Amino acid sequence: MNFALDNLLGFGNLFGNLLGKLSFDAIQHGPVIAGAQVSLLLGAMGTVALLTYLKRWKWLWNEWLTSVDPKKIGVMYIIVALLMLVRGVVDAGMMRAQQAVSVGSSNGFLDADHYQQIFTAHGSIMIFFVAMGLMFGLINLVLPLQLGARDVAFPFLNSTSFWLFVAGVGLMNMSLVLGGFAATGWLAYPPLSELQYSPGVGVDFWIWSIQIAGIGSLLSGINFLVTIIKMRCKGMTLMRMPMFAWSVMGSMVLVIFAFPILTATLALLALDRTFGMHFFTATGGGNPMMYINLIWAWGHPEVYILILPAFGIFSELVATFSRKRLFGYSSMVWAIGAITFLSYVVWLHHFFTMGAGGNVNAFFGVMTMVISVPTGVKGFNGLFTMYRGRIRFTTPMMWFLGFVVTFTIGGVTGVMLAVPAIDFQVHNSLFLVAHFHNMIIGGVVYGYLAGITYWFPKIFGFKLNERLGRYAFWCWFIGFLLAFIPLYILGIMGATRRLDHYDASLGWQGLFIVAGVGVMVIIAGIGFQVLQLIVSIVQRKSNLDTTGDPWNGRTLEWSTRSPAPFYNFAVLPVVSGHDAFWSIKHSRAKETKPEYQDIVLPRNTPMGMFIAGFAFLFGFAAIWHIVWLAPLALVGVIGCIVIRSASDNTEYTVTAAKLAKLETAYAKEQAA
Repeated sequence: MNFALDNLLGFGNLFGNLLGKLSFDAIQHGPVIAGAQVSLLLGAMGTVALLTYLKRWKWLWNEWLTSVDPKKIGVMYIIVALLMLVRGVVDAGMMRAQQAVSVGSSNGFLDADHYQQIFTAHGSIMIFFVAMGLMFGLINLVLPLQLGARDVAFPFLNSTSFWLFVAGVGLMNMSLVLGGFAATGWLAYPPLSELQYSPGVGVDFWIWSIQIAGIGSLLSGINFLVTIIKMRCKGMTLMRMPMFAWSVMGSMVLVIFAFPILTATLALLALDRTFGMHFFTATGGGNPMMYINLIWAWGHPEVYILILPAFGIFSELVATFSRKRLFGYSSMVWAIGAITFLSYVVWLHHFFTMGAGGNVNAFFGVMTMVISVPTGVKGFNGLFTMYRGRIRFTTPMMWFLGFVVTFTIGGVTGVMLAVPAIDFQVHNSLFLVAHFHNMIIGGVVYGYLAGITYWFPKIFGFKLNERLGRYAFWCWFIGFLLAFIPLYILGIMGATRRLDHYDASLGWQGLFIVAGVGVMVIIAGIGFQVLQLIVSIVQRKSNLDTTGDPWNGRTLEWSTRSPAPFYNFAVLPVVSGHDAFWSIKHSRAKETKPEYQDIVLPRNTPMGMFIAGFAFLFGFAAIWHIVWLAPLALVGVIGCIVIRSASDNTEYTVTAAKLAKLETAYAKEQAA
């Protein structure tokens, strides 16, 4: 029966198996997997049914899927990232539940292989598809507005980057249905990730989902760096840029230098697995330590790629809600520069125990301590900004205060781990896991959730419900402490990473149960955020932003109306100092009648989606060794690029008369 089905699926053996390694046996089974598959199916069917019922397919295509407007691309980034956040947190809940019950004679509800797959998927999803998605989403939403620009430097490239990100997400989630995912840990160290020890397609799913999304991230890094350098409005020198723009600049420099390393590393691992080239296979003449050096030469800058924009967000909102100019602007700029440079000379502290030698370990330990200085400058400058300020404890400000507590704990434990002697004791333990989550959740996630709340009215025209936002914050904050403080204790007690079972005599179960309760409290926080969004939409008329400046902001994004128009600014602003919009608001200069000019904007195009679709097919073909599909997909990618490059119908003009009409209509609406 299976033979017949395989032949049917592969269209017979006339030209061999046309679907490579793919067969009906590749379909995933098991109760947990089945639950995930049913959830995906029901979600897809529900979305299709709703769009069909509302007759919104054309609207979805024209207004969103083919859009090159960075604000809409930013919203789509955030939606995808938040959906993946749900999956990532569910994975975390399953891991903690397994660790809470899998003790002594009980083996829990997950087998070892499935647990390792969940562990690997959780880390990969949260870093590559949640944190990166939220980061690029907020940059798209805010950066052009802050710079006084109408668009990013390369709008089509921006669309392509997003859809490559979506293609990576698609491949990642496809592993729930076909073949399974990697069980190697989220960085897939060889030799475990080599074909000999991971013969299935799980590692290949990991490689190609991240490879495709990573190329999109690299393109975004180039795009946003050029935007900052070339698209600033008149008068906005580098030392007049908002701190968020500076933090994005540092982050994008890191992206441009770090992501090619990741791309090359994944390509070498793929060549090892597909063609037996043995770059990292010790028995074949390769060197697995080269992989570890390469992956962490990308991996540690990646931490600062994520955290720098979060620092920038906190700088913006703490100045706004303290009603003060940001303390120590120049020192914060230099701190960003120092972090950007130093992040490349600390990667080896991730493997102090792997035989590099005392001198090497000492150097990287000292560098790790040095990088804590500019990192601390960012936090202290935020606190000094609050000093004697007229502070408003809004929801975004609560996220900042939560960040101060959690990030401080993470910073202190990070400096401890920078001492090789200490690291030797707790390396590969849950102590390290707790430290890492202190930095990523307490720094990155808190920052991006604060940014979403802060800039939400600028994009959608109404504020989010404050009361439910506070409930969500307290659940995240308390849940985080419950989930990760016990891991510090467990790490000191000897509990290692990736642990799916332990002996009852060790006395660890109570702490694992507390950690599991913490994850449930975080899930409750996510529930409050969903409720917050629903309630805010229902009550949006009572929370409308009619001024464009609901927080009494200081930077240029608040100078335009809410939601921001598709052209951002009717007349490009002119900047004369720091806190550009604050200066404009408090200037005594008389308002003059605006002189509108024609605006040239990029046309919507589906070509970025098509490129990503062919990239998805290439990744799928590489995973399953479908030898005819891979070159066809590659030709499709190249063909789409050529067609787009040859097109001369890529822009349209908004005339001055139409612009005046739009602005007049808005003014009348405001007056009414």
